[in-house]
Amino acid sequence: MVRVAVVHSGTSADAIDVALVDIVTDERAGVTDMTPLILTDVAWPSALRDRVLAIALGEPVSIAEVARLDVQIGEAFADAVIRAGCHEADLVVAPGQTVYHWVEGGRTRGTLQLGRSAVIAERTGAAVVSDLRAADIAAGGTGAPLMPVFDGAWLGAEAAHSGEAIATLNLGGIANISRITPVGTASGWDTGPANGLLDAVVMRATSGRESFDDDGYRAASGRVNRHLLQIMEGHPYFAQAPPKSTGRETFALDFVDAAVHTLGGDVPVDDLLATLVRLTARTVAESLRRAGGASTLIASGGGVRNSALMASMGDALAEDGCTLTTSAERGIDPIHKESLLFAFVGYFSAHAIPIALDPKVGPRVAGVTTPAGWAANTRVSSIGEMQIRERHMK
Repeated sequence: MVRVAVVHSGTSADAIDVALVDIVTDERAGVTDMTPLILTDVAWPSALRDRVLAIALGEPVSIAEVARLDVQIGEAFADAVIRAGCHEADLVVAPGQTVYHWVEGGRTRGTLQLGRSAVIAERTGAAVVSDLRAADIAAGGTGAPLMPVFDGAWLGAEAAHSGEAIATLNLGGIANISRITPVGTASGWDTGPANGLLDAVVMRATSGRESFDDDGYRAASGRVNRHLLQIMEGHPYFAQAPPKSTGRETFALDFVDAAVHTLGGDVPVDDLLATLVRLTARTVAESLRRAGGASTLIASGGGVRNSALMASMGDALAEDGCTLTTSAERGIDPIHKESLLFAFVGYFSAHAIPIALDPKVGPRVAGVTTPAGWAANTRVSSIGEMQIRERHMK
């Protein structure tokens, strides 16, 4: 058994997520068991979060500040691991805070995550696995999403048994899909914006007093502007075939402002939020449809707390006979599913077992391990099917 701590934050940077997971691999049975012990989050230092978001939204920054932020984010991640009570970990997985995703001519060329692994290793006393996306990009992939690796192991047997494709959806700052087929292929791609644009619109409209649309109340109070929706849906990213990935570099407030300008008039904030909710729902459903569809879509991420978004998503998927559910109904906390992903891939990376899917349809993951007394205390040579064990979680 290996006890793995995970520390990370998504593109919305709303909190630092922390997990502690026990992982055991039974190679004879072909099963990897994961037992979550702690699934929680820790608040960002407010000034540091402001700088992370500003840079992610394109604010110019000097190389000196990048160097400082790399260390400061590493310190914040290390402190979060300790504050969450994960100090007994054998291994820490810290994929880093994404501040830039370089896409050029439809091809992902590089990505930058900050959060110095050596700082985390020194403060926690555990080895740290980081830089999980670079290997996929070097192999011709997109570096994101990585979730197909987890979902293929989690849902592959179910898809094979049912004879139908199963899809998952992560509603973070960006929405991304994994699709698992009955024959064992797992593919994934970013469909477009989700919480990131909704949060940015609310923050600007309230001058920072509010950071998100609580339960989608404002979006539910607004009306979809169909002309504005049509303009937004014309963005070339939505027509691009998978594999593909995107981020705040493409879908930030300037995307919204340009669409409103093209419309030629102001749009009330609640109507704008309602339109962005519909945009996410429609682009997810259309993207899944083009990929061959699925019988079920299992949602996770912060967006599952937005009732307006989930209702719109359910309506859009129902047109294709696809049922929307959440990972909670299958034993995984929707807010912390990504933490389990990073625990899974970090565990195998630390054992020098690359997780490789065809770069044309999914990720190749092989992180960098920063040592701090790490010794692989289990001999592991394959991944196998994955199961989630239930245990009381903090």
